[in-house]
Amino acid sequence: MQLTWLDNNSWLMEISGKKILLDPWLVGSLVFGNLEWLFKGTKSKNYDIGQSIDLIVLSQGLDDHAHIPTLKELDHNIPVVASPNAAKVVEELGYTDIHTLSHGETYTLEETLAIKALPGSLIGPQLVENAYIITDLKEKQKLYYEPHGNHCAELSEEGNVDIILTPVLGVSILHLLPVLQGQQTTLKLCQTLKPKFVLPTADAKETEYKGVLASILRQEGTIDEFRQQLQDNGLTTEVMTPNPGEVIDFSPQLVN
Repeated sequence: MQLTWLDNNSWLMEISGKKILLDPWLVGSLVFGNLEWLFKGTKSKNYDIGQSIDLIVLSQGLDDHAHIPTLKELDHNIPVVASPNAAKVVEELGYTDIHTLSHGETYTLEETLAIKALPGSLIGPQLVENAYIITDLKEKQKLYYEPHGNHCAELSEEGNVDIILTPVLGVSILHLLPVLQGQQTTLKLCQTLKPKFVLPTADAKETEYKGVLASILRQEGTIDEFRQQLQDNGLTTEVMTPNPGEVIDFSPQLVN
């Protein structure tokens, strides 16, 4: 399994020769509801994935996960695995091969990888988006992804995983209202799943955010503090912080 972080929540995964884009934001800016004054994200560079993509995986229907400018540019014949809310986005864009996963359902790609949907982020009063367990069926490696740090009780039934992609640092509005859960939920997650590696998602190294909302967002915690929490709790999980575009190779020898 190879992972390439494309900044923010975007990842390129290669599993047994299959290339998967996870929550891709590759081109253009990020604006919620066309309200640039409220929030606008601008990347310092766009990503041109100059290779064939076998699958797109979308965890949420929000713009920072189902990014419409990016989805417009990608081949609409690429199969898509999506939460019910994200499926509506790609349906409207004209994608032709959509696999909508409700919680507890699994999609299998050519006996190579399996994607199981679990409850993830609470977006509205009655809308819970998807987290995913992604399993390499050939190498028997397992990865868990949840981009807001909201982890369901059902995870205790999934056994150990090898790699976790989730926020390590929290983000709040003026240290009062959590936007992204961070250290405490991720620590409990590591105690449950016993991962070998954690890679932070939802970070931004090549993105500038502007607007009223961006001006009142505050970071909670540090990577070093989280590493110390893992150590204090007797966990050997390694926190990896790749740079955007850097390929991380999780060979079976490394993971095992």
